[in-house]
Amino acid sequence: MAKLTGKVAVVTGASKGIGAAIAKALAAEGAQVVVNYASSKAGADSVVGAIEAAGGKAIAVQGDVSKADGAQGLIDAAINEFGKLDVLVNNSGVYEFAPIEQVTEEQYRRIFDVNVLGVLLTTRAAIKHLGEGSSVINISSVVTSLAPPDTSVYTATKGAVEGINGVLAKELGPRKIRVNAILPGIVETEGAHTAGVIGSDFEQTLVAQTPLGRTGQPDDIADVAVFLASDDARWLTGERLAASGGFR
Repeated sequence: MAKLTGKVAVVTGASKGIGAAIAKALAAEGAQVVVNYASSKAGADSVVGAIEAAGGKAIAVQGDVSKADGAQGLIDAAINEFGKLDVLVNNSGVYEFAPIEQVTEEQYRRIFDVNVLGVLLTTRAAIKHLGEGSSVINISSVVTSLAPPDTSVYTATKGAVEGINGVLAKELGPRKIRVNAILPGIVETEGAHTAGVIGSDFEQTLVAQTPLGRTGQPDDIADVAVFLASDDARWLTGERLAASGGFR
């Protein structure tokens, strides 16, 4: 039997990249999936279409997780459509890199609102529906240990996510709800292409420091999410799993 048969999952920021891969992978293992998007309806509809074509069940739901009503509406849509919630993947994230001289208040607030407040608001909305054996998965990044130049705001947000991850593991443990984080390394996504990372000297430098010798793919992260969502990870909570090909 598939690992997630009968489970219902919400994946935020799932219209492309890592979120899309996670949504498809969860569905392939039997979960019914809510594909959240902020602005790319076409992308989310494409993910839903792919899931349905493979025999799965999914719906696309628009919602800005950095706003309380957006996060609550997303969870409400999941409950209205599927009747329950077992897995929450907090994947929504934005990034913008700049040296400290160019950091602005607007940039700080925009990135923190999505990357950190979004995790808090969506998890808060989901908690009343998550029962024993449920799983919350937070997507962080290896930048929290690498601390690369020009990423002060983004790295700070992911550090905050990892702090929240540890706190919620302790808060929700007594309810038998597991909370874990995945820390991807360099991954080939639409965003990485748009940012000019893929094919650049910077990518080559990162790959050279990656023991497994390649850029990661979204499916590499998605398979880890499936593991954390399943009963195979029943004894894991509060963990930070670096899915980075050994890149530290």
